[in-house]
Order: sequence, then C-alpha cells, then structure tokens
Amino acid sequence: MMLKESFAELGAFETLRKVSAIGYNAVEISQIPMTPENVAELDRSRGELGMDIAALSVAMETPKGMPGDSLKDNFDKVVEDAKRLDSKLLRIGMLPFTAMKSIDAVIDFAKQANEYAERLQEQGIGLYYHNHHIEFAKFDGKYMLDLIAENSPAMGMELDVHWVQRGGLDPVRTIEKYAGRTAMVHLKDYRIGQLPEESFGLLETGDFRGFMDHFKNVVQFAEVGEGNLDFASIIPAAEAAGAQYLLVEQDELYGRTVWEALQTSHDNLRALGHADLF
Repeated sequence: MMLKESFAELGAFETLRKVSAIGYNAVEISQIPMTPENVAELDRSRGELGMDIAALSVAMETPKGMPGDSLKDNFDKVVEDAKRLDSKLLRIGMLPFTAMKSIDAVIDFAKQANEYAERLQEQGIGLYYHNHHIEFAKFDGKYMLDLIAENSPAMGMELDVHWVQRGGLDPVRTIEKYAGRTAMVHLKDYRIGQLPEESFGLLETGDFRGFMDHFKNVVQFAEVGEGNLDFASIIPAAEAAGAQYLLVEQDELYGRTVWEALQTSHDNLRALGHADLF
C-alpha cells in the first residue's frame, strides 16, 4: 500500500531501486496491477537488485468494479506469476465485507480459502491471511480470526501488529498464539497523536461534539519505533514463532513522504539491532 503511487509514477523497478537503497531486501506486493510489464520489472529487480519478492497479494474473488487478480478467476495466472518471481507466499489482505456479517459467513469464507490453500500447496505455494482489527470481533464468544484459523487448517497467518493492538489484543501474545503458522508479520507502529489545534477552537465556539470527534480519533499509524508498540519484544517473538519475513508497512503518512517513513522505520530497526532482517 505504501508504494502504490510510486509504482504508478516511477514503475516497479525504479521504485524497488529506491527501496533497496534504503536497505530493504524484501518486499510484499499489494494493490499493484500484475501486468506483464510490472511482473517483468519485478523479476528484473530480483536479478539486478537482489530484491526478494517475499509475497504477492490475491483476492479469493475480485469485488465488482475492482481491479486485480483473484483465485476464482485467475488461479493459473496467479500461480504462474508467483513461480516466475519465486514467491512462495500468497496473502489474502482481508475477507470480503459480506463475509463479516455472521458466523456462518465467516466460516464459509474460511472453508473456501482452505480449498484454495490446498490447491496452492500442490504448486508449492502457501496461502496466508492478513488481519485487521475487525477479526477481533466475537461471534458466539470466539474471535473472528480464530474462526478463520479453525476452519482453514491449510492456510497460515500474516499478523499485523498495529491492527492486533487496535483490535484490543497484545501483539506478542497473539504472535505466540499462532506460532508455527505465521510466515509473515507486518510491522507498523501504533501512535496516539496529539489533538490538532483546531479542535481547541471548537471548544471555544461551544462545539463540544466536534471536539470529541477529534478526541476519539487520535489513533495513528506510525513508523516503526515512533509509537507505543514494544518492538524489542515483538521482533524476537516473531522470529521465535517462525516468521520468514518481517515487513514494514504504514497505511497513512500524515504529510510525510513514503521515503521518509521507510527511512525512519529502517533507522529505528537498525538502532534496535535488527537491520539484517530487512
């Protein structure tokens, strides 16, 4: 998500050249059209930059009006792209919105995903599920994420520590819970931002409701090390759980450039002694 605009402006290869210059050696491809040109440039980055295309993103079924490949309609192409790029991990970024409405819908999604995971295993490719906060809603006393996991034994997990925290759980304990099943961990920090200056102006005009809207919406995405998460504990837990890739991501940048954000995260990871992992 961070590099989507750069891919469109600079192309895949030049974007990954800049990523490599910061010090990152592996990337996950998400929300990037897998056109012949993009696939060729991604492949070129492997040879010329030594870039590891860690994982590709895929939907089970492409929503109406949305671009992108799906396992339902483009299974053979998805497998072909993954093999060309030596990407042995595919990830589903989120379950369909309609699958969130009931326990039966969640279970049905998980069982369908499991069928695709089994087919992909025959091709030497693993399928993984990426969480947000919604997966920590409960149905009949069980977290949605647990229902997905229980009904898709062939599918692994890509745990996002920011979204775990936003969902009200402890990232380290959640990683430990899914040890042996988690191939990728998304690293982005969880920051409580300062109230904007204009919010205090609302108090002066008597707009208390407007002020409270700001007050209740101070949670921010942040560069690794710039928020409140304990990455000194999270990273060793991810390694111990068997994660193959720790991937830096940030959904919103709040006026910074993507390159500034990536540099800050990398600098902070280096300061923690983990630069060699990225």
